[in-house]
Amino acid sequence: MIGVFDSGLGGLSVLAALLKVLPKADYVYYADTAHVPYGNKSEAFITQRVLAIGDLLIDQGCTMLVAACNTATTAAVHTLRAAHPAIPVVGIEPGIKPAAQSSLTRRIAVLATEATARSQRLAGLIREYATDVEVRVVPCPGWATYVETLHLDDPALQADIRARIEPLLDQEIDRIVLGCTHYSFLKPPLTEIIGDRAQLVDVADAVARQALRLAGDIIQDSGRLRLCASANPERLHAALPHLHLDQIAKRIDDPAC
Repeated sequence: MIGVFDSGLGGLSVLAALLKVLPKADYVYYADTAHVPYGNKSEAFITQRVLAIGDLLIDQGCTMLVAACNTATTAAVHTLRAAHPAIPVVGIEPGIKPAAQSSLTRRIAVLATEATARSQRLAGLIREYATDVEVRVVPCPGWATYVETLHLDDPALQADIRARIEPLLDQEIDRIVLGCTHYSFLKPPLTEIIGDRAQLVDVADAVARQALRLAGDIIQDSGRLRLCASANPERLHAALPHLHLDQIAKRIDDPAC
């Protein structure tokens, strides 16, 4: 069984990618909705939550963990791996490497939560993979909350997206990295503003491929799926049609979790 977790709804974008490459695996998706968003929390608090969720998922029988949250990965994936050395742990990181490799203008941007934007892990990725390109890191406070509350068409959000993206395009940035899994659900308004002037870089499919490489016998499970949350689990289930995730809704085995 694969345990997938995030602070809230964002990791569902990664779960959707996992279901495509590992359709027969059993899954538990855990949303830490009692503490969403993680982006404005301290690293110590995020680490404590990640370790608690890891323990919970392993107690439920998970033999692989996927941290489907950039902020959680940035703050705590090393600690989680150290706590459970026998369990494969797949994290998610902003796609700095593919963005830097493919950029034609040699200018890229990273849209991130406040915690990810200030993290040493992101700075390390930039040093490792983007030394020959100009990188703009753009904190996007509040975006994850708009997704969580399903206010995707809120005029205030639309205005904030435009205010952050248009200056990047004016600077000839041609790759824009989605540094939070919640932002995958903002692709429509982002694409409308960007047009053909830049490309969005999302790594959900790459995370799914890494999970496939590590899956082992998990791929021969029965294809069951449970969605769980630390608060208001019914909102997690109700969000699926609004996020166009009917393929996940059809797979749910225990709607009461």
